[in-house]
Amino acid sequence: MNYRHAYHAGNFADVMKHALLVTLLRLLTRKETPISVLDTHAGIGLYDLSGPEAQATGEWRDGIGRLLGLNPELPALSPLRDWLRIVHDVISEHDGKLFYPGSPELIARLLRPGDTLACCERHPEDQPILRRLFRRNPAVAVHARDGYEAITALLPPKTARRGLVLMDPPFEQRDEFAALSHAIITARQRFPTGVMAVWYPIKHRTPVRTFFNTLKDAGQRKLLALEFTLRPPLDPTRLNGCGLLIANPPFQLDEEAAAVLTVLRQHLGTEDTETSVQWVVPE
Repeated sequence: MNYRHAYHAGNFADVMKHALLVTLLRLLTRKETPISVLDTHAGIGLYDLSGPEAQATGEWRDGIGRLLGLNPELPALSPLRDWLRIVHDVISEHDGKLFYPGSPELIARLLRPGDTLACCERHPEDQPILRRLFRRNPAVAVHARDGYEAITALLPPKTARRGLVLMDPPFEQRDEFAALSHAIITARQRFPTGVMAVWYPIKHRTPVRTFFNTLKDAGQRKLLALEFTLRPPLDPTRLNGCGLLIANPPFQLDEEAAAVLTVLRQHLGTEDTETSVQWVVPE
């Protein structure tokens, strides 16, 4: 309950996650049928990068800070265009102040008539902020409950047969990878037509390999890993990179994600930065 994402909003891991999230949602909304989205660890939805938390770490400067001065209409930025447009729109709506949209705000802006979003946030200070953000949006429901518990309580969704479950826990617990493995298996059992997107940190490789092997041993199929590592993951005390594991990815996500990661590496990386798109388990 101590984790506050405001300290890390807009950093390289956020940028990677959010650019890929928008790409994923664009693919899911190509079909006309409604979707339902569950965001299990939602945060406050909108972050003031000029606030004391973001300024205390300055992490956003090496993330979204490197991209704000770029024109999203440039052809070279086309893989990031939809996401960057939303970021620019949010800043414009706040009179040029540096407000950064988190996952629930991004998702809400991409919902079509008939689509729904359920956000879970149980932090006693963050949950009321998130509720106020969406108080006038009938398509968004905010739940003050544990995100993992919500997988059993809110799946399958009542409003759609298609959709997305986004899991982005803070990784404060030592058994977080194990909890995520159980959550993915449970969510796919309850919502087999849904897509699961799971963010994970890369400090060193052993926990990630164990995570993947647990899912393989459980018989999970159609697992796609999208990864961005700033530097070789050799120091377990540092966030050296991150990944987004997609279960049941939509058609062409691997190709479009590769284009997103390539552009991010060009703008956020160094000579040691690597990106990868890898099928952990194919169909």
